[in-house]
Amino acid sequence: MNDLTALLEKHVAEGAFPGAVALVDRSGEVEIAAAGTTEPDGTTPMQADALFRLSSVTKPVTAAAVLALIDDGVLTPDAPIARWLPELASPKVVRTPASGPDDVVPADRPITVEDVLSSRSGWGFGADFTAPAVQPLFADVAVYNGGPRSPLDPDEWVAALADVPLLRQPGEAFLYNASSDLQGVLVARAAGRGLPEFLAERIFEPLGMKDTAFAVPAARRHRLTPYYLTAPDGTRTFADGADGAWSTPPAFASGAGGLVSTAADWRAFGRMLLAGGGTVLSPESVRLMTTDHLTADQRAEADLFLQGQGWGYGGSVDVTSVEPWNTPGRYGWVGGTGTAAYVDPTTDTVTVLFTPCGLSGPAFPGWLGDFWTYAATV
Repeated sequence: MNDLTALLEKHVAEGAFPGAVALVDRSGEVEIAAAGTTEPDGTTPMQADALFRLSSVTKPVTAAAVLALIDDGVLTPDAPIARWLPELASPKVVRTPASGPDDVVPADRPITVEDVLSSRSGWGFGADFTAPAVQPLFADVAVYNGGPRSPLDPDEWVAALADVPLLRQPGEAFLYNASSDLQGVLVARAAGRGLPEFLAERIFEPLGMKDTAFAVPAARRHRLTPYYLTAPDGTRTFADGADGAWSTPPAFASGAGGLVSTAADWRAFGRMLLAGGGTVLSPESVRLMTTDHLTADQRAEADLFLQGQGWGYGGSVDVTSVEPWNTPGRYGWVGGTGTAAYVDPTTDTVTVLFTPCGLSGPAFPGWLGDFWTYAATV
């Protein structure tokens, strides 16, 4: 038994999760471990090639797709998104964050591609999930936290979003989630083909990410782990199985949280970032993707999500060394379905930890910190 397996088995025994797959790649030297079972009180052993619903670990992949189109000259960061999404040409903004959805003023300026990339489009979730202007996102537009996928197709989704007021002015504040879904629709409109097809052609195939997609074909479905919601008291509830929501292609391919993948596949994506983009992205796009774009005030306001760190494009960027793993420049993100994937250019390391159990809130659980500490110190 290697040390990584022992770490996972310790947390399985303590009930943190029934099983997990973890991977640490230090300069190409890969340590991978699978421990426990795929279901609570189950007998199916967790396998290293298990498929997991990525939830928000999808976000860096979608941001990379936008940057690929910028590299192509199809998109430009300062261009208004209305050039490709005319439905969003005249957004309204709630007068205050506490205002109702009918108490609105015009946006100060158009929403740009860069606003969407940096999650400062004005749509999304802030610290107050009960804000009146946020509720339409939950009702019709958001595909959030690995839950049921939107029945809307991309055009219907954009039309629905156009009726939702911005919570903040464009560029003013980091707001979570909605901008990543907007990135996915922007990619499809600008590229002239669906997000799944674009990702397959420009990212998955070049990187050999053969198991990453928005749905799982029948021949691989036995490798898809069940998914469980986790309540604050630790109670787990079955949410989705192998023949559930991810067994068929979705009407709306969520750039915020729709992908299924393996630890090995995400490692290939992370290694591409550490290599400066390879054949997928330019070095400048990788630099922009993994650089904090928020002001100090914007980081402070987003502390519920970022916990003192910054935000690049599609993922967080460490700017302070609060814990042993917080190396400035470390980039990645955590998914509500119990997934986490990061790259650290300082140590040339990729870390991936996937579990089948959703998180009970935005705070990082202790077992995740233990894994990151292991990766940073071994």
